[in-house]
Amino acid sequence: MTEVRIIRWSTDDLALLQALNTPEVRAHTGGPETDDQVRARHERYVRGPGPRSGNMFAVVAPDGTKVGSVGFWPRDWHDEPVYEMGWAVLPEHQGRGVATAAVRAVVAAASAAGDRRHAHAYPSVDNPASNAVCRRAGFTLLGETEFEYPPGSLMRSNDWRIDLTR
Repeated sequence: MTEVRIIRWSTDDLALLQALNTPEVRAHTGGPETDDQVRARHERYVRGPGPRSGNMFAVVAPDGTKVGSVGFWPRDWHDEPVYEMGWAVLPEHQGRGVATAAVRAVVAAASAAGDRRHAHAYPSVDNPASNAVCRRAGFTLLGETEFEYPPGSLMRSNDWRIDLTR
């Protein structure tokens, strides 16, 4: 299994967020954002944790290279307070287990927060890589759902859930 660390998002991570803002990386999440949107997202991440910023982390490879982002944030889903999880990995580091290792690490961080029983991830049904990450990280597939992302746009997603109390 690939080993990575996650470290709290910092002011130094703007370049990483910009590098993740490509058509290839954002193909299943509404496409690339504008420079202003990326900077605003970065500022939210730096301010976090919080309701709009969540708990965001940079994914760090064993050699110290930052290779992606991962995080969790509160939301209500079917009248239950849960965490939503999301991640992105630079193309040159995809397919090596980096995302799965990062998601396992962020599941542990969400579990340690201790205030939610479940976390969910909502990858597009057309995103086999992210669905595989959910399966490999121990999530249970609950089925397909309509999910709003980006805001104002509905997408067909899989609803994956993991129990944070196990």
